[in-house]
Amino acid sequence: RLPLHHCLACIFLTSVKILHHFIYNTFIFDLVFIEFNWPLCNFDITRHFTIPDFSSPYSVTVTPCDVPIQWKLSVRKLTPWILPSGSSHPLCQDIFQENWKNPDVTEELFSYQGNAVESFESFSSSKDVYTLELLSIERDTEVTVLLLTGDTLKVFPEVPSDPRVEVIGVGMNSVTLSWKPSPTLLHSYQQSIHYCLLVNRWHNFKSLCAAEVAMRKRKKKGSPKKTVWWPGSIATPGLQHPALMSAAPIRDNSTSVWQLCTGTENVYTVSDLTPDTQYYFDIFVVNKLYNTSVAYTGTFSRTLQEPQPVVMQLRDSEIRQVNLQGRKAQRQYSFRPRNWQQRVLFTFQTCSEGQVFVKISNKGQTLASQVINGFGQILLQGKSSYLLQLDPIETLVMSLKMQATTKYHKRDFPQLPKSLKIKAFSKLRTCNSVTLAWLATHERSKYCVYKKKLPENQQLRAKLRDNDRCIGPDSRKKSEKVLCKYFQELNPLRAVTTATIGELQPGTSYLFDVYLIGHWGIPLKYDSKVVKSKKEC
Repeated sequence: RLPLHHCLACIFLTSVKILHHFIYNTFIFDLVFIEFNWPLCNFDITRHFTIPDFSSPYSVTVTPCDVPIQWKLSVRKLTPWILPSGSSHPLCQDIFQENWKNPDVTEELFSYQGNAVESFESFSSSKDVYTLELLSIERDTEVTVLLLTGDTLKVFPEVPSDPRVEVIGVGMNSVTLSWKPSPTLLHSYQQSIHYCLLVNRWHNFKSLCAAEVAMRKRKKKGSPKKTVWWPGSIATPGLQHPALMSAAPIRDNSTSVWQLCTGTENVYTVSDLTPDTQYYFDIFVVNKLYNTSVAYTGTFSRTLQEPQPVVMQLRDSEIRQVNLQGRKAQRQYSFRPRNWQQRVLFTFQTCSEGQVFVKISNKGQTLASQVINGFGQILLQGKSSYLLQLDPIETLVMSLKMQATTKYHKRDFPQLPKSLKIKAFSKLRTCNSVTLAWLATHERSKYCVYKKKLPENQQLRAKLRDNDRCIGPDSRKKSEKVLCKYFQELNPLRAVTTATIGELQPGTSYLFDVYLIGHWGIPLKYDSKVVKSKKEC
């Protein structure tokens, strides 16, 4: 007597070559867990199988990976035949095909049309031949089919009666999700069960294979193929599909689908998201031992917008001092001239060491940009309003003065010399006097010198604290004022002025400051200089 499943194998191996691996592995080696991916090319695909064990439980699960499909499961009631021994007997194929043509023994068990994951479960008979028909109506697609028998019916994890994923917290760069625990995790022996999360910007996925197909399509269209395994995620061999994995963890907002596994925790915060962007989240409870998964009902959420910086108004010819603290200490100011045809002169003067990036725009269009280190001016015309943006460059603390004026011919800021350093002549230094020198300008300006006696342990601290070019002489004590003088030199090579400061104590450190005061009273402070008088003369 030839076993029925051997006879079926000999027939299908000759008629359906693509089914060779499926039939051979299922019935010759008696495997009971099969996963097979088929491309459906807009025509019907039919697969047949038998289950040797009598009255054995079995299930067929079909997962559409892209578009909705139609599928139907039917059974043919067959009777045993007494055949000559040997699987190659010519009667084997003839008798089976004659019985196969009888339509009266065919019974439809289950049918479905859609893109959801559906399963059919029942008990088998060793005399039955089952037929699975798959049809894609819309376009070429892929489908995953799992045939399970016996105890392997338990390989699918379960979702709770309420499978919704809740959004319990939203930030600019993060979303916190929560979902009810899977009943499968309540059993202590289910150590292979955990949760996995998919994040993307398109839509929710009903299965992991649907995300895999979407990734391949995006790759063909030229979009980046990257997947993020975030810190703390558990690498699961069953989920490491080539279309969902990259060689190394990558954090990039241009990624198509992000996948991470959260273990058994049912509350998770997805971080490093883009502000004001909508994301879709899908939770899957996964049995990594059998590579099976069941989806929760996905959700979506939009991250919060970044707070817009406050835009302050500048008045015409107003001089304003701005303090920038922190690497993201951006400031924005707006200026509206009375007549849009007027020229506007923007003047910037840094008060401390460091650089600041200045950008002036109108309705999103950049009109001018400049890096200011010391002194800078920008002249513009023809706009009804201007937006100024100030950003410090590689400086934690930055301050500057600025002015926007339509009276560009009237200059309020003093002309700057090439250097703001003060030099002390060591050969002219005595026990009670020092001689200082600094660069001046070709304009006739007023220069005032101030001094402050310093304790020995406060020399550097006092120099750093007082080294602000925007601090005027009005902040100093009258007793600290030494002298004021006017100076003008048209030849820039000779524009150097000096001052000898007397009445000093021997062996004492002093902090010296020089202020340049222009025609309109705006002061400019030179860099502070610490000089120590000689102890013995």
